[in-house]
Amino acid sequence: MPVAEARYDVFQAVADSTRRSMLTLLAETDTELPISRIAEHFPISRTAVNKHLHVLTEAGLVSNRKVGRETRYKLRPDPLRDLQRWLTYFDRYWDNKLIALKAFVEEDDSERVEG
Repeated sequence: MPVAEARYDVFQAVADSTRRSMLTLLAETDTELPISRIAEHFPISRTAVNKHLHVLTEAGLVSNRKVGRETRYKLRPDPLRDLQRWLTYFDRYWDNKLIALKAFVEEDDSERVEG
């Protein structure tokens, strides 16, 4: 039974700072960019840029299409909603922990003042 090629998820894709920078570049330009234009912004080989774009494409964060001899890439931000939901959950989690810590410290302070 052949093993299917592993697909990357959003979390794996954004785990790398170079890929996050590529997403930012594509978001700021808000247009399709050929790999040559993307590679101009990074101190790595075009092959390395291509590998990063492959991960982003597999995660669904980037779409690509052939235009003549070049492939153009465009941001697809919808999958970032999964990441946003996850981060929002932990924002609330840590907010609740900090509120509980504040209440504990204030309670402890009031006991020392009264005692």
